[in-house]
Amino acid sequence: MSVLIFVDQADGHIKKSSLEALTYGAELAAQLGTSAEGIVLGEVKDDLSALGKQGVKKIHHVNNSALNHLDAQVYTKVIAEAVAATGAKVVVFSHNLSGKAIAPRLSVKLKAAMVAGAVGLPNTSNARPDDPVGRGFVVKKNVFSGKAFANLSLNTDIKIISLNPNSFHITNGDGVAEVAPLSVTVDAPKVIVTAVNKVTGEVPLSEAELVVSAGRGLKGPENWGMIEEMAHLLHAATACSRAVADAGWRPHHEHVGQTGLAIAPNLYIAIGISGAIQHLAGVNRSKVIVVINKDPEAPFFKAADYGIVGDAFEVVPKMNAAIKKLKGIA
Repeated sequence: MSVLIFVDQADGHIKKSSLEALTYGAELAAQLGTSAEGIVLGEVKDDLSALGKQGVKKIHHVNNSALNHLDAQVYTKVIAEAVAATGAKVVVFSHNLSGKAIAPRLSVKLKAAMVAGAVGLPNTSNARPDDPVGRGFVVKKNVFSGKAFANLSLNTDIKIISLNPNSFHITNGDGVAEVAPLSVTVDAPKVIVTAVNKVTGEVPLSEAELVVSAGRGLKGPENWGMIEEMAHLLHAATACSRAVADAGWRPHHEHVGQTGLAIAPNLYIAIGISGAIQHLAGVNRSKVIVVINKDPEAPFFKAADYGIVGDAFEVVPKMNAAIKKLKGIA
């Protein structure tokens, strides 16, 4: 019996969300009194043994170029074989694009109960000594666009959890993981990647811990320079409201909200955004929200941890100047 963690990679590099999943899986394994092991698919440039810092003892590597790009059906079959080979009773994913594509398929294939978007470790206080991952395995997750929590009990033999990004701390110990090849059947992918057009930027929005976002209060795309400057100074990602993306002021991949990307950064700075419920649904898991708006009645202030009532064209340049002074930048 073990906890198996899917380690997601892109272009041969391990994603930050996978480090969270590894830490989560290692702490869950310790809670259950078992071992934590990771599985990596495809060719990887990073040192996989270094993943032991997150608490896992072993990394199973299926080093096959056919797995360099995600094909959910192929990945599901490979991971199912890995579950059988390792005897894993709990499988952990990050609740990112890859996890959302693979975990539900694996759940059906293994007839395993699944919780998508978990925000904490399972409560196993009522587990029986002879069945530690049976009864008493309750997982907490967000529901209703983050406005409430649900506690779900998983009672199948094998259990699947996908962890919400930025909802669990990353540990960095001094462990070293054993890296071992895993022999499984790899089918020819049905999806062939012919080109990859990457989004440029300092920090991927989906993994950003700091996000600077703006809305229609900026009046036009020509005024986004001060937003990009703040993001650059803070090493943050940029985001926007749906109205801004729909108007073509910013690319759609920056749209956060109920119909866009749901994020959970440590700090979310909202500039010139009124804070409609659809926008809040995508950002209300942020640990700290700062709102800058000249309308004191803007709904966003009710959700904010800190608020500044003022014109963005006056406030943001002053904030940028203050950040530069703090960092000693001329």
